[in-house]
Amino acid sequence: MEELQLDLADLKLVNAQQAWHYRIIPQRLNGHVLCYTDRETGQQQVVEELEMLIGTEVAMETLPQAIITKYLNKHYLREDVDRPTTAGQYLGGSADFLSDLIGEARRLKSSDIHLEVYEDRCRVRIRIDGQMIERYKLEKMEYPAVINKIKILSGLDIAEKRLPQDGRINFESDQHKFDIRVSILPTLHGEKVVLRLLNNDATNISLDTLGFSPSDLQHYLDGVKRPNGIVLISGPTGSGKTTTLYATLKLLNKETRNILTIEDPIEYTLEGINQVQLKESIGLTFASALRTFLRQDPDIIMVGEIRDVDTAAMAIRAALTGHLVLSTIHTNSAWGTVSRLIDMGIPPFLLANTLNTTIAQRLVRLLCPECKEEATFSSTLYPRNFVPYRPIDSHYVAKGCDKCHHTGYRGRAAVYEIISIDQFLADKIKQNEHDVQLYLREQGIKSLAENAFSLFADGRTSIEEIYPLLFSF
Repeated sequence: MEELQLDLADLKLVNAQQAWHYRIIPQRLNGHVLCYTDRETGQQQVVEELEMLIGTEVAMETLPQAIITKYLNKHYLREDVDRPTTAGQYLGGSADFLSDLIGEARRLKSSDIHLEVYEDRCRVRIRIDGQMIERYKLEKMEYPAVINKIKILSGLDIAEKRLPQDGRINFESDQHKFDIRVSILPTLHGEKVVLRLLNNDATNISLDTLGFSPSDLQHYLDGVKRPNGIVLISGPTGSGKTTTLYATLKLLNKETRNILTIEDPIEYTLEGINQVQLKESIGLTFASALRTFLRQDPDIIMVGEIRDVDTAAMAIRAALTGHLVLSTIHTNSAWGTVSRLIDMGIPPFLLANTLNTTIAQRLVRLLCPECKEEATFSSTLYPRNFVPYRPIDSHYVAKGCDKCHHTGYRGRAAVYEIISIDQFLADKIKQNEHDVQLYLREQGIKSLAENAFSLFADGRTSIEEIYPLLFSF
């Protein structure tokens, strides 16, 4: 059958609990409401109850159970299949809309909430496993009230609508307690808001569960267990760099060590670690914090990100004076970190003497194990000129089921490329020579592309997910 053309305004006629209870998908049609259902008996009683609930005439149409389950999971997300939530398509005037929205995003393990306004509509999207999903539609006239509530909770100026603003919310409810970073951006038709949900709970973070292969983990631990030097993790925004850093800090956190961090924002809180929030508006930058850190008798320093030459120079200075420095940087590959720092003005001989380990990291969505389907593989699916690391006859493709909300994917895994700087590589850095790929292969160091290909060949992810990484071979 053809896909149902459903509007968010129609879907919010009932909430998630009601939709799953009656197993219905509502749609306005010619002055009444048509509810699709998979129930073939007792429809008259359901119609009577829905007419009282919705307040208009209701008709029923029966569809196969698989179709109804698909749309219920797609439009009325639940925390799990056995326990429906009350989160649904909300009316904009609900006093608890914002609290319920944040609570639902948290349960669904969303990283960000986007509230957006356009010429004739407003919408709410959430990011799950790196992908945006449209969840709600708000009335245009009610949108400003939601934005003002966010501003009040985050201590921002509700009268300022022309300039960007940044704030923070300490969110607490019966089941949740965490921080939210707020970013407000003026757009053509109003203010767009992004809420970044920060996970304060670091108890479940461990290097053993992040996706390191045994050999990669050993190379990484060799770098972070040295008493001094720099360990750098590279990758784009949202690639899991901060989570890897916190898992490392958790491992290194001992009573005998003084650990200091400067972060923007502080995403996790760890007992026993002195964490500092960046505040550039008052002059508290990465570089200025590092200068103060060196007078605080540190053993280990974590810098949220190396953004400029001043921060890079201070990190090098800290490493040279006997401290272990952990940080992140934006480059495309592990070895590209070396070129980036040299281009920023760091002398090659200083970098060669301080760099312990450089890492590139990406996140790849994993196929849902409940519904992935095996299919014949064609080499035309590879990027042009790509040579596979081993032959593939069949692969798995995303299908979609109620377990994964019909996305075909459930969860993500990190893919790493880890280079430990030995004497040969240190000499190459001093000579400002960057052609080391043959040596890395001889040493058995796997690239991002090779590690991503292994996930695909093992049937854990799809060719679409690793396709962008195959260009980095």
